[in-house]
Amino acid sequence: MSTVTIAPPPSTQGPPLQRETTAGNYFVANYPPFAFWTADAVPAFHEALDRPPMPGVPLGLYTHIPFCRKRCHFCYFRVYTDKNADDIKAYLDALLKDLAAYAGKAVLGGRKPRFIYFGGGTPSYLSPDQLRYLTEGMKRLLPWDEATEITFEAEPGTLTDHKLRAIREMGVTRLSLGIEHFDDTILEINGRAHRSKEILRAYGYAREIGFPQINIDLIAGMVEETPGKWQEAVAKAVALEPDSVTIYQMEVPYNTGIYRQMKAEGKLVAPVADWDTKRRWVDEAFRAFEARGYTVTSTTTVVKDPARVKFEYRQGLFSGADLLSIGVASFGHLNGVHYQNHHDFQPYVDAVNAGRLPTYRAYVLPDDERYLREFMLQLKLGSVRIADATAKFGTDPRVRFAGPLATLRDWGFLVASDTHLGLTRRRSSHGGCVGQAGDVP
Repeated sequence: MSTVTIAPPPSTQGPPLQRETTAGNYFVANYPPFAFWTADAVPAFHEALDRPPMPGVPLGLYTHIPFCRKRCHFCYFRVYTDKNADDIKAYLDALLKDLAAYAGKAVLGGRKPRFIYFGGGTPSYLSPDQLRYLTEGMKRLLPWDEATEITFEAEPGTLTDHKLRAIREMGVTRLSLGIEHFDDTILEINGRAHRSKEILRAYGYAREIGFPQINIDLIAGMVEETPGKWQEAVAKAVALEPDSVTIYQMEVPYNTGIYRQMKAEGKLVAPVADWDTKRRWVDEAFRAFEARGYTVTSTTTVVKDPARVKFEYRQGLFSGADLLSIGVASFGHLNGVHYQNHHDFQPYVDAVNAGRLPTYRAYVLPDDERYLREFMLQLKLGSVRIADATAKFGTDPRVRFAGPLATLRDWGFLVASDTHLGLTRRRSSHGGCVGQAGDVP
């Protein structure tokens, strides 16, 4: 297979690239954006639950655990730091009631989850007994015996050898450690609860216990980051030899502590590295891992052994799998309809206890937008196989997206061959380049 990067004509101008980090979400995480999801579409979602699933569509399961020791200054997720043991027990009971309501719906069609994900918040905030209570109840309602991947997010400071063994015993195959950085000053300034000693202790325990895959997260461009500190963080991450590493670039959404400080001080630019610097730091990290035999498998991920380590949750989401999501503010996709649960703790718990589905808003995804969604998201994995997209949607993507692809080509962002379409690595880390390429017909 020949692969060529189509360079832009000398006179072609690229998109207007933002240099400074200002407030707002920068990266394409879902499509369509959540602002288009409405309460008016909730009845359509409930109707979709009473129809059998679309043929051949796999099922995934997401569970949101919203509890944390501290709220990081850059966090924009729905998390709580003030809940006591009674609150947590009430929430776990609500999760099981939420799942039970879906278990009897036609949309499941006898399917069992192929991939399972526990996110947060901090799932590892729960005690071993709480984890066993939750997961044993979930398995009774929707068995996990066909799941090939079970992912569990963890904050290093919440992990002991006893808790890690409980996490492994519940069936977790990928432990995802939210390390973010190894420098204690940077961790403290950015509001992280853990410190470097806890990272090394937790990682060592996890290796001894034998998790099939350990992923670590890093963030490029945190407050007070410097080139030297970033290089040191990358070197320490490489030395751990994790199975995979996910590297994010710091963004500052409006519901973060950093933005609130910016607003109070009347500042428009966030106190973090600019985008050129963050992209350069990510590339430096990728190259450091590649030098040790790792492979870049997406815009954010390097993997030690791609033949063994798969991200089925991510691949499923980007390829149109159904995702059954339970928990406050969690969002999923079933039978062609996006949905999100109530985004506050008590309304979510109250709705479930009253015997109602806690759906807050939804969006019915037309077939044409489904193609656009999957094409955009799969570009985040590096490339789209033309034959697969054509077979699934009935139209060659080079025809369907001719206009935006021409723009990406003119900007020098497109990698094209007879079999694949993708983005250059230089621009795959630029989260908005696809969206800036223009509307599709």
